[in-house]
Amino acid sequence: MTLSGGCYCGALRYETSGNPAFKAQCHCRECQYISGGGPNYFMLMPAEGFSFTKGTPRQFTRSDLDNPVTREFCGDCGTHVLTRLPSRPFIVLKVGSLDDPTAYGGPQMAIWTQDQQPFHLIADGMPSVPQRPQG
Repeated sequence: MTLSGGCYCGALRYETSGNPAFKAQCHCRECQYISGGGPNYFMLMPAEGFSFTKGTPRQFTRSDLDNPVTREFCGDCGTHVLTRLPSRPFIVLKVGSLDDPTAYGGPQMAIWTQDQQPFHLIADGMPSVPQRPQG
């Protein structure tokens, strides 16, 4: 699978290849900040298959956390494109940045539901876990 995408203003463009290791909707409080209040839809993609083809993203890593993630976003329009996980061979690709978001196909699971807001919706029958899946 090869996908392309970018930010809202077009300053960042990327391509990614490989098969998603996991597709989910995340309800954690951190994702609520990034999404504007709702759950964040993402695909866990192989890091080695990802590259920016235009522009250089801004990065943000919290200095007050043990083992923090690094978030990459457009420095012009603010679109959050991906999250890099420390010591993991995957990136967390944000579905909203895909040229064709229908390629996502939908989440397999809802995660971090302990932070779910009353207005967040999870499809009937979708598996969910209070934090992140184990394994």
